[in-house]
Amino acid sequence: MAVCRILVLLLMSTPVFSQQYYLRGEVRDESNSALQNVTILNVRTGYVYKSGVTGAFGIVAASKVDTFSFSLSGYRTEKLAVSADNYLNLKMKLLPASSSASNASRLASLVKGMVREDRKQWYTGDESYASILENNFVNSSRFPNTGLSLNVDRASYSNIRRFLATSTIVPPDAVRVEEMLNYFNLSYTAPEGKDLFHLRTKITSCPWNPANQLFFVNLSAKKLDLEALPPSNLVFLIDVSGSMDMTNRLPLLKSAFRMLVDNLRAKDSVAIVAYGGNTGIMLNTTSGAEKDSIMKAIDELTPGGSTPGEAGIKYAYLLASKHFIPGGNNRVILATDGDFNVGLRTEDELDEMISRHKASGIYLTCLGVGMGNYKDSKIQTLARKGNGNFAYLDNFNEAEKVMMHEFTQTLYSVADNAYMNVEFNPGYVKQYRLIGFDNRVGALNDTNAVVDGGEIGSGYSMMGVFEIEPVKSDTAIIERFANIRVNYNDPNDTVGRCASFRVPYDFEPFATVEKTYRFAGAIAQFGQMLRVSAVTRLVNWNDMVALAMATADPASLTQQEFVQMVQQAKLLYNKSRKKKKSEPQD
Repeated sequence: MAVCRILVLLLMSTPVFSQQYYLRGEVRDESNSALQNVTILNVRTGYVYKSGVTGAFGIVAASKVDTFSFSLSGYRTEKLAVSADNYLNLKMKLLPASSSASNASRLASLVKGMVREDRKQWYTGDESYASILENNFVNSSRFPNTGLSLNVDRASYSNIRRFLATSTIVPPDAVRVEEMLNYFNLSYTAPEGKDLFHLRTKITSCPWNPANQLFFVNLSAKKLDLEALPPSNLVFLIDVSGSMDMTNRLPLLKSAFRMLVDNLRAKDSVAIVAYGGNTGIMLNTTSGAEKDSIMKAIDELTPGGSTPGEAGIKYAYLLASKHFIPGGNNRVILATDGDFNVGLRTEDELDEMISRHKASGIYLTCLGVGMGNYKDSKIQTLARKGNGNFAYLDNFNEAEKVMMHEFTQTLYSVADNAYMNVEFNPGYVKQYRLIGFDNRVGALNDTNAVVDGGEIGSGYSMMGVFEIEPVKSDTAIIERFANIRVNYNDPNDTVGRCASFRVPYDFEPFATVEKTYRFAGAIAQFGQMLRVSAVTRLVNWNDMVALAMATADPASLTQQEFVQMVQQAKLLYNKSRKKKKSEPQD
């Protein structure tokens, strides 16, 4: 039935009307491919909706005819009337290329030299558009260079854990494999001497496709001396709107901020801005030595009212700018469920406002909480455009992990605008595919798109993974497998810097390779299975559970928790598959 295929995503509760109408339609691009996650704004009421996976939408409205604005990154915004009498078929047009670098889309990864026509086969044909497009295989003879953004974001992993803990299928677009890998800070190795980075690599067999291999890139950043950390000028920007009135929202955030305050020194300072029913400065800039005053201000926060996110952000940056410490750690810490419903609402509007503050040297850390109306994409937009990082707190243990155990990684940067460039040797690599670091289709359509450099925190360790198809050859081992460059700026500096590494061919079978890499392979396979990726079609959930159990460290609580998550997913996804098979077909 056609009605069953219409996915209605409401970002706000729809009020009850005495008379209701149903406005329906679908959104496609000029090549007739469906566009998912188009923002549909009711101009009259301010309510926001989204198109579904087939581009379709269905909206309950009080008026038979209403005016809506349709917007999606990379496309022209369309404003038109929608009538309950007619099914709307909207074709959205791509924006023309812009010569302004500041307007270019920012990508999680980018293959050098590949134009939009080369990528078009990734998402056309029988498949409809997805909001996040999984990276495909790339021919290394044509495109040997690829770039990927470096950051300390980990939000996706704890958000996935929350879905599985409530026996809920994980939305594929909520799965970001690079953040799942980031979560564990795998195989941290301190750089030598004055070096900022240490690089380890390994080539091994691929557990989900024996014909291919995996190439691991493990980058570790310098760990700052706790005694020598620069003074911090922090502004806590806390959402206290009505939607935060749940145990896993404002009360959880209060606990998190109290733990952070315990780590502050006398030379650090804190201000608190709240936005909700009462929006304003709850605590003016106060020394970290006055912990009782800061704790009291946190404890007095109560939820209620709407979510005027724009006003709160403006207050926070005003305070951070007023008390700016040259050479210090100047940072706004935004904590919210992301439900901005007063003032700026769309991601593009938020993007524009935050980008204006980025050049000031003020970082932005975002903490997401909640479920139901949790807006992952909005918070992620803020963090990436605000020169910062993003974590999701699903429980007290996660708050403790982020605010205490990973305090310096979360709040102190050792490199800004950081991204990695990998150049493969076509003499060994026939094709390669970057796992994770997937992009939005709208951004990929931007011909001026560039890799979005990220913030690297103190003591950070990232594990990047490529699946490669090797060249079939009986020749001797090739010495140079790849070249790697890490491009970055020092904090509060605009001078571009680069660290270069030559990678030899270093293959070892998956069964005997160092356990860290085997566990990283298990994480990568799990993430792709949650995304229902075609590349994992040769493995099943029994295989996944066996791999997780064989590779997880028995002494690591977080790794053993990963095994439990995989087991939960097996039960949930197998049950879902059986249910689909038993349902009658149209």
